[in-house]
Amino acid sequence: MKLNNKLEELSIVIPIYNEAKNIEELWIRIKKKLELKKLEIIFIDDDSKDNTHKILKKIKKKDKKVKFFIRKNKIKDLSKSCILGFNNCKYKHIIVMDGDLQHDPKYIPKLISKYNSSNYDVIVGCRDFFTKKNKGLNFLRTLASLILIFLINMMLGKRTSDPMSGFFLFKKKLFIESKRKFYKKGYKILADIIYNNKDNIHIGDIKINFKKRIYGKSKINIKVLLHLIIFIFDKFKI
Repeated sequence: MKLNNKLEELSIVIPIYNEAKNIEELWIRIKKKLELKKLEIIFIDDDSKDNTHKILKKIKKKDKKVKFFIRKNKIKDLSKSCILGFNNCKYKHIIVMDGDLQHDPKYIPKLISKYNSSNYDVIVGCRDFFTKKNKGLNFLRTLASLILIFLINMMLGKRTSDPMSGFFLFKKKLFIESKRKFYKKGYKILADIIYNNKDNIHIGDIKINFKKRIYGKSKINIKVLLHLIIFIFDKFKI
């Protein structure tokens, strides 16, 4: 993809945990979709127990645009991993995506194209919960997501079709200007970015097909959902 518009530099932050079977393929697919000279791909490993660290070293030897950080902590937390990534990004535009191949890199050019089409601050890759194309969404996960999105929209106001998406592009300044307000817990950082920057923030959506995970296990559990509910009520009081 050749870019001659405002986005000419990009940091991609990928939080991971036990994704040794996925990250090399993800890196290959990202490189095929982007031709940016000013590009960095930052993996934030939540201290994986498989061969993730070994694979990261292998990828970094092949590609100088790849960085990785190991977050040593007993408590695994995607939001904290993302924040570590944001603090280490050198470019002013950031994409966040999962490391399990459920977020297809083919949508990265579409995120960028939409981002460049107007003065957007955030572009969200929105899952379509009502189509069979999204094979990564089982019934319980779909139901839980829809209930939480309903609560967010009702209590905080609708800003996007999928405030719980883990695949989005945004201006780094949104994080810098509001990071002290962040909830900083759980597995959904997008809502923190959006609802800590309510005033004059321009958000756009694109539809994505959320792919089925091939290797590894989902990190979603009751604790993750509880953090999301606490986050909603915490922001509602502001």
